[in-house]
Amino acid sequence: MDHEKHGEHEHKEHEHKEHMDHGSRDHEHMEHQGHHGSMVKDFQRRFIVSIILTIPVLILSPMIQEFLGFSLTFYGADYVLFFVSSAIFVYGGYPFFKGFYGEIRNRAPGMMTLIAVAITVAYAYSAAVTFGLEGAVFFWETATLIDIMLLGHWFEMRSVMGASRALEELSKLMPDIAHRVKNEEIEDIPVEELAVGDAVLIRPGERIPADGVVIKGKSSVDESLLTGESMPVEKAEGSEVIGGSVNGEGALTIEVKKSKEDSFISQMTELVRKAQESRSRTQDLADRAAFFLTIIALTAGALTFALWLPSMALEFSLERSVTVMVITCPHALGLAVPLVVAHSTSLSARRGILIRNRAAFEKARALDVVVFDKTGTLTEGKFSVTDVVMLDDRYSKSEALKYAASIEENSEHPIARAIASETKDRESTDDFKALPGKGVEATVAGRKMRVVSSQGYEVPDELKGKTTVLLIVDEKPVAFIALADKVRKESIEAVRELKAMGIRTVMLTGDREDAAKSVAEALAIDEYFAEVMPDRKAEKIRELKDKNLKVAMVGDGINDAPALVSGDVGIAIGAGADVAIESADIVLVKNDPMAVVSAIKLAKATYSKMVQNLFWATGYNAVAIPLAAGVLYGYGVLLSPAVGAILMSLSTVIVAVNAGLLRA
Repeated sequence: MDHEKHGEHEHKEHEHKEHMDHGSRDHEHMEHQGHHGSMVKDFQRRFIVSIILTIPVLILSPMIQEFLGFSLTFYGADYVLFFVSSAIFVYGGYPFFKGFYGEIRNRAPGMMTLIAVAITVAYAYSAAVTFGLEGAVFFWETATLIDIMLLGHWFEMRSVMGASRALEELSKLMPDIAHRVKNEEIEDIPVEELAVGDAVLIRPGERIPADGVVIKGKSSVDESLLTGESMPVEKAEGSEVIGGSVNGEGALTIEVKKSKEDSFISQMTELVRKAQESRSRTQDLADRAAFFLTIIALTAGALTFALWLPSMALEFSLERSVTVMVITCPHALGLAVPLVVAHSTSLSARRGILIRNRAAFEKARALDVVVFDKTGTLTEGKFSVTDVVMLDDRYSKSEALKYAASIEENSEHPIARAIASETKDRESTDDFKALPGKGVEATVAGRKMRVVSSQGYEVPDELKGKTTVLLIVDEKPVAFIALADKVRKESIEAVRELKAMGIRTVMLTGDREDAAKSVAEALAIDEYFAEVMPDRKAEKIRELKDKNLKVAMVGDGINDAPALVSGDVGIAIGAGADVAIESADIVLVKNDPMAVVSAIKLAKATYSKMVQNLFWATGYNAVAIPLAAGVLYGYGVLLSPAVGAILMSLSTVIVAVNAGLLRA
């Protein structure tokens, strides 16, 4: 007895340790997500504070007063301007100095480096002018640059927030309570307390609380959300069941075979986690432009100073150098990409497309392959009657459907609901009875009828690959009724459009070979893979990527989540499982595969606009930098900071208007 207690104590301690390990992983995930949330709020807070402080900076700046034709001076105005600008420089500029440090440490200077250089040069020079150096102050330039960059980064952080919520959605599939059977008594306990070897009762319609094996009862189980198998799977003694799947019309008693940590859903969680962590980080276009502009700004500034210093005063040389470095970082660059993204997101939302990951969305412009999940993506994800094959010529097809529908309307089975919804004609029924694992029976218009599985009967060749049931009247077979997961009309058009764009189409499914082949042929899809288990779906995506192909995965179920994050672009059907949505880069709010085509076309148009905007944001430097450096000084042409500001503003306006012209 003591030995048994000791063993039980060790087992509980082991369980507790595993639970703590699992809990610590969840805690780390929540901390990571919380960190991103706090960063979004931090950028928002810094932007609001900075924009408020910018108002007095603009009002007190001599250059702005001259430009707008008014004058406001009072004793100490220069110092008030300095202190307010200093607050913006320190508080608003902090994220960019932090980012600059990170970029330099990683030897990858980009946008943060360019911003840090520009605001530091403008601020330091303006502070020197305030305290005695001859020249013009650029405090307004520092403040507005910080404001616009904070706004751009705030938009960016919001767009990527929430990418890791998938792991939380997985755990929600498991029920909270399990009906444990102990000493022939049923007790309700938290699912977390279930142990391997426990017997658990699952009533009709309930979600299965753990992976296990049926030890009593017969039923059908809906595993479509987990495995992609559209047809409910019949379960009897010895059958394996998956935690998170939904029990059908019969009661089942199972023996728990896996702990929560080793369960199917936990394995899916780990696959999603690993795939998310392995996703490559790509630099966006603006970062690449910023890298080159940083080099140009520093080089041009240094050359300007070095070339003027021997022949001109220090103040003149310094002002030319600072003007060059400041205008090299245009305000428009900070908005070039975010404005296009904002307009693209708005445009896509009206078309039922939600962009969650900008970097992945940009990759959609150059896709080679689009891989579709079958169930619920290319198909409707529900059964419908496709054929009625008569075996007894005394009855018509409509009569066979009427009898079958009359019986099946009493059942909640997905096949029954599909048959019942096919016709509104009914006959009166009595003595309805479910036959677990077989079908249903009833007395219809005074005659004994059954709708049962077609197993054991010779099914016509044209019905193979479909789910078939048999209508039996007075013990005589009357008709085969075939059902299948209906192919969406939009799917046919989407596959045709993708082929016209030169994109290869592939179907990936956990469904049977014959069912998969039937759908693939109906769609004229290029290639299909059937009976692919969930953990193999991500592997299939990686195999395609290993051939140097750009791959998009389109799916809706939990079994698709690892594959969604393994693809270059993950696209989720919005009506599918929440975890698929949270794992995806692009979400199709409507169940319309044509939205995949729209998303790709929009990605191409968006990328084109980004390139155009970056040209307008940086292209004016080709004219402005030489003029600011004083190339035409000998001809009386010198770009003043005020004129530089006008050019910069014009560049920003062009970028904003161009972003608004985005069409796809």
